[in-house]
Amino acid sequence: MKRKVALGTLLPLLALSLVFAAEEANPLLIKVKPAKLTPLKKEALAWVDAAMPELIKLNDEIWQNAEVAMEEYRSSEALASYLEKAGFKVEMGVAGLPTAFVGTSGSGQPVIGFLAEYDALPGLSQEATPGKKPAKEGAPGHGCGHNIFGVASVASAVAAKDVMARHNIPGTLKVFGCPAEETVEGKVFMARAGVFNGLSMCIQWHPSDENDVSLESSNALNQFEVEFFGQTAHAAGDPWHGRSALDGIELTNVGLNYLREHLQPTARLHYVIVEGGGAPNVVPDHARAWYYVRDIDRESVEKDYERVLKVIEGAARMTDTTYKIHFKSGVHETLANRAGGEVVYANLLLVGVPVFTEEEQAFAKEIQKNLGVEQKGLSTKIDPFLLPEKSWGSGSTDVAEVSWLTPTTSLGVTFTPQGTPGHHWSAVACAGMSIGHKCLAVAAKVMAASCLDFLAQPETIQKMREELTARKKGREYKSPLPADLEPRVVPRKEGKS
Repeated sequence: MKRKVALGTLLPLLALSLVFAAEEANPLLIKVKPAKLTPLKKEALAWVDAAMPELIKLNDEIWQNAEVAMEEYRSSEALASYLEKAGFKVEMGVAGLPTAFVGTSGSGQPVIGFLAEYDALPGLSQEATPGKKPAKEGAPGHGCGHNIFGVASVASAVAAKDVMARHNIPGTLKVFGCPAEETVEGKVFMARAGVFNGLSMCIQWHPSDENDVSLESSNALNQFEVEFFGQTAHAAGDPWHGRSALDGIELTNVGLNYLREHLQPTARLHYVIVEGGGAPNVVPDHARAWYYVRDIDRESVEKDYERVLKVIEGAARMTDTTYKIHFKSGVHETLANRAGGEVVYANLLLVGVPVFTEEEQAFAKEIQKNLGVEQKGLSTKIDPFLLPEKSWGSGSTDVAEVSWLTPTTSLGVTFTPQGTPGHHWSAVACAGMSIGHKCLAVAAKVMAASCLDFLAQPETIQKMREELTARKKGREYKSPLPADLEPRVVPRKEGKS
């Protein structure tokens, strides 16, 4: 007698088999098994759990103190103090950056780095509510989750250090406090100063709307300001005596918009006019604009940049004005590392995703409702580990500089609702409450467990370094910064502790 099977039972099984079949058929899929839960990893994960009350306090302190690029005095000092209490030797003010630091523990090989970021974004102040509600109108906010970023990186290093000390495991851990990622500055100056030299590899992560390990690259970038100088005159009475600096900016922008058609599809040009004059009836003798030039790699950016400079020169000639270029920063494209990524992904599978409550999912869905996007809540799955479909990315990051100097991994852990924008008040809201805290815990655990694997697998680090050499294709790292360019330093504001 044949057994009847309910259709309701078959449908989920059929759906699951189709998912597995689709993954099996995906030529970009990299198959990785979950990492083993060793006794040493159990200790590291337990350390993170036990430390969470203090880590949450540190996370919320940095979230509340949200400081923009190059002004992260309280945030950097809070992280450095935590490291010092944990036994790290901390050097502040590295590479001429007052809010940059390096914390070191242990000795010998391998030398494993952790990147910590903590700068906020201007104008994104927000309370931990699902509707827009600035805590202080116009103030900064952590719209990229860098408060979570810095604390999780520090926590993972201390957790690994705790296990290493208890079991006499050789190796050196370095935590790099990196300011001004949002303005793509900090790590570029740190790299030029040799701060990252001597690393065997580096562990890096970023809060996300997904749980994944990425092998995607990013765009190389040059950013600079242009000042035009002209001659004032009465805009109605005798404009022929004037030479408009604003005309220089506007003709530059017209020229760049025509140039776009003749650049490779991978190129991106963006600009804003920072200063354009004081009054319509005065021909402006001074104007200033800020430009980004991006492309698939460093060589392409340099070629694009040369063409952009020619447009600026042409605009100056057309307007009979003069100009000055102020180079701000530049970065390479990121070099992903599959060998290191496999280790991190295996530990992400081991640790699992943040487990959000019904209340936290409701908070996320309320944000999505307020923003008019599908109310799917927070991601509760681990995305497949995939080779990238394209070799370039739309954004730019100074993490790229580190990836050229040492093999660097890239982990993402969910803290924002799916489908919501980055650099947004909604991210600030999630970063300062339990959703952000759970993201922090998972990231710290995955990175600590991965660090212990790297310490135990010198052959993996060697494989990572060989992969980096192959990806560089004979190209050596050269700083994008002019040799005489000093880092931008913003003094501590009075009344700020």
